[in-house]
Amino acid sequence: MSTYPHRRLQQASSPAGFAWQPGMKLSILLFAFLCFTHTCIGQWNDSSLNIIPAPKSIQKTNGTFTISSATSIFYAEKEDQATAVLCRDYIKQLTGLNLPVKQGAVKSNAIVFSSKGLQPTNAIDSEAYRMEIKPASVVVTGKNAGLFYGFQTLIQLIRKASATSLQIPCTVIDDAPRFRYRGLHLDVALHMFPVWFVKRYIDLMATYKLNTFHWHLTEDQGWRIEIKKYPELTKSGAWRAQTLIGSAQLNPMGYDSIPHGGFYTQEEVKDMVKYAADRHITVLPEIELPGHCISALVAYPYLGCGDNPGPYKMIESWGIYEDVFCAGKETTFKFLEDVLTEVMELFPSGYIHIGGDEVPKTRWKTCKYCQQRIKDQLLKDEHELQNYFVSRIEKFVNSKGRSIIGWDEILEGGLAPNATVMSWRGEAGGLAAAKMNHDVIMAPNDYIYFDHYQGKPSQEPLGFPGLNSLARVYSYDPQSPTLTPEQQKYIIGTEACLWTEYVSTTAKAEYMLLPRLLAFSEIAWSARDRKNFNDFQELRLPVHLAAIDSLGLVYRVPTAIGANDDQTFQYKGEPFRVELRSPVKGAKIFYNFDDIDPRETDYEYTGPIIIRVPNGEKRILRTIVITPSGKRSNVTRTVFLNSKPSALK
Repeated sequence: MSTYPHRRLQQASSPAGFAWQPGMKLSILLFAFLCFTHTCIGQWNDSSLNIIPAPKSIQKTNGTFTISSATSIFYAEKEDQATAVLCRDYIKQLTGLNLPVKQGAVKSNAIVFSSKGLQPTNAIDSEAYRMEIKPASVVVTGKNAGLFYGFQTLIQLIRKASATSLQIPCTVIDDAPRFRYRGLHLDVALHMFPVWFVKRYIDLMATYKLNTFHWHLTEDQGWRIEIKKYPELTKSGAWRAQTLIGSAQLNPMGYDSIPHGGFYTQEEVKDMVKYAADRHITVLPEIELPGHCISALVAYPYLGCGDNPGPYKMIESWGIYEDVFCAGKETTFKFLEDVLTEVMELFPSGYIHIGGDEVPKTRWKTCKYCQQRIKDQLLKDEHELQNYFVSRIEKFVNSKGRSIIGWDEILEGGLAPNATVMSWRGEAGGLAAAKMNHDVIMAPNDYIYFDHYQGKPSQEPLGFPGLNSLARVYSYDPQSPTLTPEQQKYIIGTEACLWTEYVSTTAKAEYMLLPRLLAFSEIAWSARDRKNFNDFQELRLPVHLAAIDSLGLVYRVPTAIGANDDQTFQYKGEPFRVELRSPVKGAKIFYNFDDIDPRETDYEYTGPIIIRVPNGEKRILRTIVITPSGKRSNVTRTVFLNSKPSALK
């Protein structure tokens, strides 16, 4: 077992003014990038056209295509009609124009969606698209998901020219994802989230071309999916009497004494699966085994070890607990096979995630049934017993035409024959699995876990210890250079995870997700040579954050670009010159030299700041970013010194 603290291991509502409300059926327009229609946004950046994630190839040409009342939308095949209708609805939302949608070939003054031309031969090609924008026409070519992703790029290119017309820059874009698995995880077991929010989460994924929603549905602290054959799972296993706020070490408030719980009905699950599929997203369900299962033991104590296991109590804090499914009883496997059968009937995903992480062996070591299983199966120890457990579940899942994914602990005691490894404890597990010719999904906690802090803990909401800043997330490369080119082929994708020990509200979930989601999308989609953090941070991200800000979404506002927080500079004979840039298009930067937090009443940044410091003195510059919606960044503090050099060498 790893000694690294897990995502779960303790260290000793809809925003106001937002257009989406619970109960509303969101359109596939996602959040529609309404900000991209604001005339204040300005011109397209020539190199990237402000597209996130960065396309594989952009060839910008001269001119623009103008959408007006004379424009028509065409689709080539019946399967292309849905995307053409999306385009019509999007344009109508922006301008009020209700453009005709017809089946046919390329016409003048037309937008055409076509599945003809690109013939995919693998999973990556099936998500590729080509876009040719000329003054007389726009042609988007792709199959299914590829055509949808082409549409997503198209709406990022649209600018409002007038009240009744839109413009798109002439260009040719050839694009395809780097990885076939591009995942985003949401833990709803430690804290439950409503259906409307999970749909919003899926919409954000689709906007940034992610294709797998990993739904973490069961935990010690809560069972969140209805299982018809075992109703007690949600009757008693989905509720806890109170919940720990942070931890006794990090937060002396301790328990909040507020009951917490809930679950998704099978009808809600079916609706969610369809909602995601309409956006070309596969829902990957996770049912934890053989550990992190106390919510199931509370409901059905006979699943625990020994002759008279239990009674068990719902877990109200976070950590790793010794009670796990008994590996020696046949009733355990009967239960899990029944549960997984219902799960597989609800989720068409080719994969089922079975957890497999953090399984203490304490109970197994003293359980006569587990010890008999070890003896009967000629196993060496409890680690091999875990391998037996996982392999047996894998065989059952395989018999239903599915495959399993497990956290990298499933490597312990031997890896199940066909399992895919999701590597969270750094990259070590994934690298080992790739060298064994097993498919791997990289999800290292020290880069792309979104429950970790984004900035200085003193200025951030309570999070899991560790810093995964926007820059750190962006820097991650899932294909380690320590692997050979042949071994790198087994890295099928990457996944960012949002665990919710410290995330109890939808607003905080959004804050922890944004803007890191945008950086992660470029890890998962864009070719390595297309990644450029300066271009991402300074040119493209500000435009996207303006869109997010205009919709009232909660997000972490980055500090001013160019502000050197917690740094000291020594005078070298010339005045200091500080140049800043806004991280959000349309946001303002305010600053002062008072060594107190700046606000709107202080200086507004309009150009380079020249700082002259008399000998023997210092100046302290503080900055803050305030967005059009009133959201604020953290404050930066930079010290400028002019002191005589020390005589000491």
